[in-house]
Amino acid sequence: MDVLTATIAQRPDLASLLRQFNAWPPFMRQDPVGSLYYADPATAYPEFVLVAIDRDQPDRLLAKGYSVPFTWDEDPAVSLPEFGWDDVIVSAAVDRFAGRRGNLVSALEISIRPDARGRGLAEVMLRAMLDNAAALGFHSLVAPVRPNGKHLRPDMPIAEYAALTRDDGLPVDAWLRVHVRAGGAIVGISARAMAIAGSTAQWREWTGLPFDTTGPVTVPEALNPVYCDVERDYAVYCEPCVWVHHRLT
Repeated sequence: MDVLTATIAQRPDLASLLRQFNAWPPFMRQDPVGSLYYADPATAYPEFVLVAIDRDQPDRLLAKGYSVPFTWDEDPAVSLPEFGWDDVIVSAAVDRFAGRRGNLVSALEISIRPDARGRGLAEVMLRAMLDNAAALGFHSLVAPVRPNGKHLRPDMPIAEYAALTRDDGLPVDAWLRVHVRAGGAIVGISARAMAIAGSTAQWREWTGLPFDTTGPVTVPEALNPVYCDVERDYAVYCEPCVWVHHRLT
């Protein structure tokens, strides 16, 4: 493939392609904080939204990457927001409404079209996101990484999972490995990067599971078990993340 990467600011004609696919399971789309960003990121943050297309098939989106500027007054190599993904989106929204640009860029999502995976596009998109943040004058990019293998070990604490390495010293997790190979450093974890709550009926709709027993429920693609309380008719999921810091200069 001859891949073209661009921001929506550079190629506004590609904004409509962002709707071509959604890689997340239904329950992952229920975090109420997410709508602060995802209501219309191509309009709100066009210079921070990236797309990848095949030049030979320019109407087919291969991958998309969402990032956002936000204000953080501490050293990102030492400390990052306690509530991960949610905190970044809230901080970015406050900055935007106040007319501030922010002093740090955070990745929010890099998604690859399912039938285009395994071709190195994750690395391409991450590099494009890093280069874009540097070109915009930022000194660091951080990422509240959703480790893509953690769902296979839902009962393992996120700190323990993030520390797993292969014989070559690189992380066991493939997505963390992409970040480390690109120069990123794992600097911490967030035990509650996002929180998703709903009635048992909603969770049945989102997952196809019965949610008829009080206690932890293992949900496919969830990084932690979902806690169900049948008597009170609700279930809640707290998703962790691993904070990665990329120094750009």
